[in-house]
Amino acid sequence: MVVEADGGSRGNPGPAGYGAVVKDAATGEVLAERAEGLGVTTNNVAEYQGLVAGLAAAAELGASTVDVRMDSKLVVEQMSGRWKIKHAALQPLAQEARELAERFERVRYEWVPRAQNSHADRLANEAMDAQAGKRTEVPATRTEVPANSPARWTGAQGKPTRLLLLRHGQTEMSVDRRYSGRGDVPLTELGRQQAAAAAKRIAALPGVADADEPTPILASPLTRTMQTAQAVADVVGGRVETRQGLLETDFGDWEGLTFAEAAERDPELHSRWLRDFTVPSPGGESFERVHRRVLAFRDELFETHAGRTVIVVSHVTPIKSLLRMGLDAGPSLLFRLHLDLASLSIVEFYPDGNASVRLVNDTCHLS
Repeated sequence: MVVEADGGSRGNPGPAGYGAVVKDAATGEVLAERAEGLGVTTNNVAEYQGLVAGLAAAAELGASTVDVRMDSKLVVEQMSGRWKIKHAALQPLAQEARELAERFERVRYEWVPRAQNSHADRLANEAMDAQAGKRTEVPATRTEVPANSPARWTGAQGKPTRLLLLRHGQTEMSVDRRYSGRGDVPLTELGRQQAAAAAKRIAALPGVADADEPTPILASPLTRTMQTAQAVADVVGGRVETRQGLLETDFGDWEGLTFAEAAERDPELHSRWLRDFTVPSPGGESFERVHRRVLAFRDELFETHAGRTVIVVSHVTPIKSLLRMGLDAGPSLLFRLHLDLASLSIVEFYPDGNASVRLVNDTCHLS
């Protein structure tokens, strides 16, 4: 992937902000954008903040190699190890950038003219403009944080967007432990019972059935998730909306095969697929691609349902991806975390970028 980053200060020091964009190295497709006002600081601090934000976004997307392009000669030369970092304010930011860089197989830094860094420059200026516009709108009161909130321990600011992540109930494919991606199979009788039990559990959670308006219910459009989501809607009220970003991994030619059958059919590829997040199944998609579309779903969710509790009914990989984002973990989590049928997990995303995973793979309602 390519990271383009920039930062600016109107006064140096003065009102500052950064911008960063992550692009697909092969196609130039924009995969993520980051921008934020920084209050009053210097150009160099803002430029380093842009670099940190860009590397963090690339790591979240599962990048293996990164080409960083910036119009700051100072940052490029210092991060390349050719110039010493003497300014005390830059040293911790450079260290943070180095620690992020260690997540990748390779990071290369390249200086580019400002004209070739216009996307990140625009984002930085938009962040500074937005910051300037908000200064007269800051309320005089503060929001009280509940005593049991993770914000008390993490310093997270603002009201979180709370996701109740429910995996669908049993299907005939899951009984036999077969790869079940885009194949549209219904719930079994046990699966319907599991969905009904999960619905009662979710309805009893604070802020769901007792909310001022119906809790949004978003689901993958496949039959097994729609049946599970409708069981929830029948209890808590509201209607089910579908999101393509919540679809399970497309397993391609392995659809319907067991683990052993897929390994026997394509031993070398299956082995690489289990080790490498970027390797797609034959005729299907990679976990990296799934992570990208789930990330896009999450970002869209922040725009439409920010600060609310949202019920998300999906499959193993999308739910693991959302938990991975909440934990700020690497792609190995996908292979090390188990999610049972009709299990409930909870993650909260705060507007300041913090997150808290509150529950993982809870099945007490199935006992």
